[in-house]
Amino acid sequence: MIGFLNINKPSGITSHKVISLLRKITGIKRIGHAGTLDPLASGVLPVAIGKAAALIDYLPSDKRYIAGLEFGKRSDTFDIEGNIETLSSNIVTLERIEKILPLFRGEIKQVPPVYSAVHYNGKRLYELARNGKIPEDIPSRLITVYKNDIIEFNQKTQKLKLDISCSKGTYIRTIVNDIGEALNTGAVMFELTRVEAGAMELKNSLALSDELTKEDIEKFLINPVKLLSFPYFEITEKEKEIIIHGNKIKNRFNAENEILLTHNGSLTALAIVRENFVQPKKLMI
Repeated sequence: MIGFLNINKPSGITSHKVISLLRKITGIKRIGHAGTLDPLASGVLPVAIGKAAALIDYLPSDKRYIAGLEFGKRSDTFDIEGNIETLSSNIVTLERIEKILPLFRGEIKQVPPVYSAVHYNGKRLYELARNGKIPEDIPSRLITVYKNDIIEFNQKTQKLKLDISCSKGTYIRTIVNDIGEALNTGAVMFELTRVEAGAMELKNSLALSDELTKEDIEKFLINPVKLLSFPYFEITEKEKEIIIHGNKIKNRFNAENEILLTHNGSLTALAIVRENFVQPKKLMI
């Protein structure tokens, strides 16, 4: 079994728990995921089955979220699962929100939250935070926010929902916290749903349930060719035999750089073009 799954992770469990459940259902140990979702978050979790795990880093990485935030509060985790501090009643208006949101679009520098899996001097930040050793010099990252549109705002409850599209490595919790700080009111994230991850969409996802079977997973398995942004070329049986033994074939495709090689529609290898030859880089057989 080789391919990708578009899993709808429910809120309340870790991304690692999803992998454990899928291993139990399929009996396959080599299963991985891209783009970790916090336990609070739900939605699209790209999962790779079998040798497709070697292709995770090649998946398109842009993401889209629906985020819920509440003003007037601050949290050490930037969401409702942390230690909450209620701030003064500095009422936020729609006009103030609309004025501040453009500051959080385009290329911006973002400091990851201390309760995150980012490495710092060989340790995970959340490990340091739990031991009370919070670094003061966490490096910032350059991220891109393509949009952060308002879906709805309730001034009475001080709750806002945003439609956010962003690049890989963006922490929505940090965006929420930074918006709250910019408005001088504080803000915490109370819900988060990932509705898109690359070409995967929530409406086409597979929900986890106790009734899920191996046959269900096979039915929803996605051919990597449909998700990876490389050109692909069909090879002959003879060329396939050459490739799976780690040898190169002639570049009769006039291709360049990295390409996918298929046989009867199934992915044989991710390959790289070197001069007039094509050689395998990652075999799927």
